[in-house]
Amino acid sequence: MITSLTSILEPVLSSTAMLAPDAHGHAAHTEIGSGPSWILLIVGLPLLASIISGLAAALGVKSKQPAWTTVIACFIAFLFTVSMYISYDGTPYTVKAFDWIQVHTDSHGSLIANFSFYIDTLSIYWMLFVTGLATLIALYASEYMSHDVGLGYCRFFAAFGLFVFSMACLVMGDNFLMLYLGWEGVGLCSYLLIGYFYKKPEAVAAAKKAFIVNRIGDLGLALGVYLTFVHFGTLEYAKLFSDPKLLSYVEYASVGNFSAIPATAQWIPLLLMVGAFGKSAQFPLYVWLPDAMEGPTPVSALIHAATMVTAGVYLIARTYPLFIASEHALPIVAWIGTITALLAATIGMAQFDIKRIMAYSTVSQLGYMFAGLGVLTPTGGVYHVLTHAFFKALLFLCCGAVMHGFAGQLDLRKLSGLRQVKGWGIVTIGMLVGCINLAGVPFTAGYFSKDTILAEAFVTPGYELLGWILIFTAGLTAYYTFRVFFRVFMGPVEYHPGDEAHDHDHDNDAHGEQHHHDAGQNGDHHSDHFHPHAPGWAINTVLATLTIASLAASGLYIVGGSSDKHTKHYAETMVMSSTAAFSSPYSEHAFHAAHDSHDDDAHAPDDHGSDHAAPAAGVGPRGTIEHAQTVPLFGGDPHKMMYYISGVVGVIGIALAWFLHLFGRTEAATCKMDPIARLFGPIPKWAEHKWYVDEIYWAVIVTPLRIFSHVLHWFDKLVIDGIVNLFGILPRVGAWIVRPSQSGVLQGYAVSMAGGVAILLLVVFVLIAQGGLS
Repeated sequence: MITSLTSILEPVLSSTAMLAPDAHGHAAHTEIGSGPSWILLIVGLPLLASIISGLAAALGVKSKQPAWTTVIACFIAFLFTVSMYISYDGTPYTVKAFDWIQVHTDSHGSLIANFSFYIDTLSIYWMLFVTGLATLIALYASEYMSHDVGLGYCRFFAAFGLFVFSMACLVMGDNFLMLYLGWEGVGLCSYLLIGYFYKKPEAVAAAKKAFIVNRIGDLGLALGVYLTFVHFGTLEYAKLFSDPKLLSYVEYASVGNFSAIPATAQWIPLLLMVGAFGKSAQFPLYVWLPDAMEGPTPVSALIHAATMVTAGVYLIARTYPLFIASEHALPIVAWIGTITALLAATIGMAQFDIKRIMAYSTVSQLGYMFAGLGVLTPTGGVYHVLTHAFFKALLFLCCGAVMHGFAGQLDLRKLSGLRQVKGWGIVTIGMLVGCINLAGVPFTAGYFSKDTILAEAFVTPGYELLGWILIFTAGLTAYYTFRVFFRVFMGPVEYHPGDEAHDHDHDNDAHGEQHHHDAGQNGDHHSDHFHPHAPGWAINTVLATLTIASLAASGLYIVGGSSDKHTKHYAETMVMSSTAAFSSPYSEHAFHAAHDSHDDDAHAPDDHGSDHAAPAAGVGPRGTIEHAQTVPLFGGDPHKMMYYISGVVGVIGIALAWFLHLFGRTEAATCKMDPIARLFGPIPKWAEHKWYVDEIYWAVIVTPLRIFSHVLHWFDKLVIDGIVNLFGILPRVGAWIVRPSQSGVLQGYAVSMAGGVAILLLVVFVLIAQGGLS
């Protein structure tokens, strides 16, 4: 398998990249080519599927045709993406669909934003898992959403196809406006799919919340795009990343000389960062993502776990040279990512809804990705995107299978021992594989990608505390992940149906009252009335495929390296051949260089056994260090020590989860953790209520804004409208006064005329008298 995968990688790994790192570890620009027009099918096929699903809704189709149309379109798009990957020769290229926005000015260059696509290893990397997962999740949804065949079914897959199209525009667009188009498109689809059950008040509220919170981040992104054009005069990636100004800024930043970089240029990544925080659910804009679980589970798996929420990571990776050129942007990204990872992990520990636990886990793992970008390892952040996409999609879909089969039940206190229930073997295995990846069990894909980030936190100056926080968070992650597995899939057999059992009849399986438990000779519990609905072939096929993919992803750590590019594995090779290329001067080469300098050795062997000139140790954007960084308390190279430290921490977390939630448990509702939690007083309850962050936002932001808006409403109604109405009333009052004189009676008019003449004569006499007296 490894041999065949290496042969597939060869066209990419042996090529000359556009942005291969130069001597300083930064990107150096070469020529941009023009690609084949069939690339447009990757974008167009999902859009076509969306249109067909919309027409099916208009025509009243009541079959699974929209699902199969979407599955086939996404699968063909995936095949074209694989073809694009295999045929890529190392030279980035653009593919233009049509001219879009072209504004030519004499004063500040030209604003050109065509409907075009930019293909390099980063966009290929992203589109491989976007289209691949979209295919699998569409197949899963064909069965999962089958209860709603008809108008709702068509509506779901129309939005699904539109989402994949928008994500393709976001990732493959060759300019910032194309990215923004896709950015807003995935936001719209997220709103539509979160609020899919539009008759459910919670779903409607969650959709509005996601839409509004994301608008805050989108404002920052829009301002960043405006400022990019103002400062650099272009929005096209090819021109921006080869701009001499930007290249000079990166050179200044590489030695820590940020004072030579204009403030305008340093503000651009700070604004882009706000957009990334909103879309990728980072503190303080993370509150929308857990509520997004009100949408159907396939939506949670595709949009809110594997693809859309990684858009912020993609944005920072794509524009990494801009972020390097800012003194404060990446440190803020690192700290916000770490805070988000820890905060979400503590909340996830106290939740009982298994789908919501996975939602907070997603927020936490996104925090890891941002921390990786912030501690100068775009490779680590982007690598974790790939591994997380597979195992988190697997975890969400397993939770969805449980929800689907147990009439909406997601409370881990009402489910137990599902591994022993007939028909749930594949779900159990899939959940276990997803959990060991998320927990970072040694030699899994999640273990390798997470360790890359942890090690860089210790070798980059100023981030040692972040490293310890992230290690602690890794332990919490292992604990709450296996808390779900041990409670739901292990232990005695016991299950209670969810609320849907009282509302719907799922093939006569999900109908009945809450069951009673009869202890058998083996101590198991079984249901007298409720019979769970085991997954069908579509769901099981997808879960089995994702299980194999999650296991196989660990192999990407040992294949795909390039001695020419000094890369160790597939993800690093793909990143280092794109605009995200950056080799941290504080990384392991610097570690070896610092040690070798004591031996007066000017060269250090790299990880592939060849000799190359070692870079100066510790001279970079975060300052200069004289000696090799080691792990405090443990010593040694962090890149080697972290294998052991994170592995031990993960095992400890799993062991605690086993002891507190499985060992000796006799029923689903109680465990050994319950009395221990009570010792902490109100803290577990605070965590269960999400540290009351939503309530704080409501009290500090929402309520004052609503009061202020009501004050403005009454000011507008009483003062502004009052002044306008006053000027409107004055003519009416005057008309009302003179209206009696216009009665239509002839004698009245004669009297009025006589009176008028008398008044005029009186005025004349008065004026004459005054003139005579003077």
